[in-house]
Amino acid sequence: MQTPVAVAAPSRLAAEAALRAAALGGSAVDAATAAALVAMVSEPGVVSLTGGAYLTLWPPGAPDAVVVDGYVAMPGIGRAAGPVSVREIRTDYGGGLTMTAGHGSVAVPGALAALDLAVSRWGRLTWSEVMAPAYEAARDGFPLGSASGYYLPYVRESLFAWDVETAAALRAPHGDWVRPGEPMVVPHLADTLAHIGAEGARSLYQGDLGRRLAADMTDRGGLVTAADLAAYRPLVRMALPVEVGGWSLRTNPAPAIGGAVLAAMLTLLDGDTSPARILHAQRRVLDIRRHSLDLADDRDAAVAALLRDVGWSGPTAPSTVHVSVVSADGGACAITASSGYGSGATLPGTGLWLNNCLGELELTRGAPLAPGTRLRSNMAPTVGRSADGGVLAIGSPGADRITTALLQVLAPFALDGTSLSEAVDRPRLHVHHLADDHVQVEAEEDTPLPAAGADAVTLPDGRRMPVRRHHRHAMYFGGVGAALRGEDGMLSAAADPRRAGAALTG
Repeated sequence: MQTPVAVAAPSRLAAEAALRAAALGGSAVDAATAAALVAMVSEPGVVSLTGGAYLTLWPPGAPDAVVVDGYVAMPGIGRAAGPVSVREIRTDYGGGLTMTAGHGSVAVPGALAALDLAVSRWGRLTWSEVMAPAYEAARDGFPLGSASGYYLPYVRESLFAWDVETAAALRAPHGDWVRPGEPMVVPHLADTLAHIGAEGARSLYQGDLGRRLAADMTDRGGLVTAADLAAYRPLVRMALPVEVGGWSLRTNPAPAIGGAVLAAMLTLLDGDTSPARILHAQRRVLDIRRHSLDLADDRDAAVAALLRDVGWSGPTAPSTVHVSVVSADGGACAITASSGYGSGATLPGTGLWLNNCLGELELTRGAPLAPGTRLRSNMAPTVGRSADGGVLAIGSPGADRITTALLQVLAPFALDGTSLSEAVDRPRLHVHHLADDHVQVEAEEDTPLPAAGADAVTLPDGRRMPVRRHHRHAMYFGGVGAALRGEDGMLSAAADPRRAGAALTG
């Protein structure tokens, strides 16, 4: 029997996949997974099937939420010494960014393993049914999305042109680069998805795809080994709780960083949603993150220390595109997935674009990680329930802006009673720690700020920060997607205009 759902997804194509899964009788987890898989296929450069993902889910009637940790892991188990192939890429994307790419930047993928586990444990459909919309998108082609269309011009030549198969996928029949809205077909990808649909995610870990990936890594200077893939397991953790207004929220726990940072900032607001308080919460928590969390060898202990420091109370249970789904029966599932900025490499003959999660320099600060260790992550997919029967799923892409974007949506929604769509639409700001340890405020042009002059703000403690203005609804500030079952049982969803997402119910 069909259970109606509300979904917010990166594109209409992905959102329709969720409705299709629900129409077949699928759960919120089935619907969210179907949408996430379509996004991983149809948002080239932004995310891929070889990245990592977190799923935060609260099944109908369950006493609490859990997180499925499918994030990428450090490779290198059993690897013999040898050359590592990396490329340094500099781009103006996001106001200026340096990353490493190439085969040596590829981490052990985890997203497919996590999605497969979630469907098998909390879904009502078969894996092949959930995979079908992604397969059809790969087979028939898909319009290049606006997020990909915005990102790719910054990096097509430097990052995605050196690998022959990657570059070929980005060329339209007329010979020029594919433009937003134009149809795109990635060679070999449909066959690969048909194989994964039949064999399950295990094909990438113990099967033919895994063997091909490990061999390609050996041949082309990568670090991922067959032993890495065979050893990878998605992990189920208790979600991190935080109480905000009348909402009991659950988010991503340690060893990820994003959920704890979000919980700490929400706690510091102490009910005050003014721009001055938002700035104070961001500055204090992000200072701690930069100088402690990002460098900690023991992330669980560092996260616990952060939460104690801001006065958070709750059990310290163990811890980019985004999809949010809630169902009429009270289920909620939020999925955030990332493959970094992309390595530029395609696994030959498969259409699988490879991640560069080892090359995200902002997430690889501190001591080297042992093979098998999960990398740091900003991702914070969040679900919640209210005392009056409301159910929420929310999250965002956007690197270190994920948590600050969610803060500025959840605070007015949960504390001020602002509608979900209005909260998503509101202007945003972000306290930005620069590489040289200077700090500045990034703010959309219509963001109200505590006055200190045209180009600076003053915090309550007297510190001044320079301000850089962005245009309204700038992609820099994330792309929040949220789905809601209201206290009256009505379903609704909100998709961020910053990334031209889609919000549907059905």
